[in-house]
Amino acid sequence: MANYLEFESMSAGMENKVKQDLKFKTGNFVWKIKFNVPLDPKTVNNVNLYVTSLNLSPLKTAIRYNSLENEIEIEPMEAYAQNESYILNITTNVKSLNGKPLKEPIQVQFKID
Repeated sequence: MANYLEFESMSAGMENKVKQDLKFKTGNFVWKIKFNVPLDPKTVNNVNLYVTSLNLSPLKTAIRYNSLENEIEIEPMEAYAQNESYILNITTNVKSLNGKPLKEPIQVQFKID
């Protein structure tokens, strides 16, 4: 399968955890972020998880939390532009049901080829 995303940089330790499984090339792909513990749904929002362009302009996204899978989906409300860089940001304000924050913020810089 061809790679349609180019990962330009990411937080240390994320190299083996970030994968792409795209069936076809589209600018509207959905990020799926799997956690190993249940999350506090109140902390899963577009303030604590967001996508920006390289110049830090926020993109409009829809964020959903699947509590059965401990998985967050981040879907763009408009297509990502080809050959433009973006940054997926996950802040330490995302917390487990027990109130424990993410240890470190996560950033993944990417672009669609």
